[in-house]
Amino acid sequence: MYQEIQHFKSDFFKALAHPMRIRILEALAEGDKNVNELQTILGSEGSAVSQQLSVLRSKNVVYGKKDGTSVIYTLTDPQIKELLVVAKQIFDNHLVNTISILENIKNQ
Repeated sequence: MYQEIQHFKSDFFKALAHPMRIRILEALAEGDKNVNELQTILGSEGSAVSQQLSVLRSKNVVYGKKDGTSVIYTLTDPQIKELLVVAKQIFDNHLVNTISILENIKNQ
């Protein structure tokens, strides 16, 4: 059972392991969007956005709901927003630590 959970976590983080997928998730954290809206926000071609959405759908991170001729994408779990916030906080902490180290080196 424990190995299954580790495998799930590994697959989940692999789904996040691409800059465009992170940007898509950040955009969807602000609200549901269709591919055209995501293209505009990301400044990227539809095929690239669609490809990354496909990866996120296959890992059950986002899902799409048909709305007329377009598909509206949403996060499968609202806690993904919290995960993105925590990831940014971790990054900020590392950045602060790096800056402190550089300042100490500079002042020596």
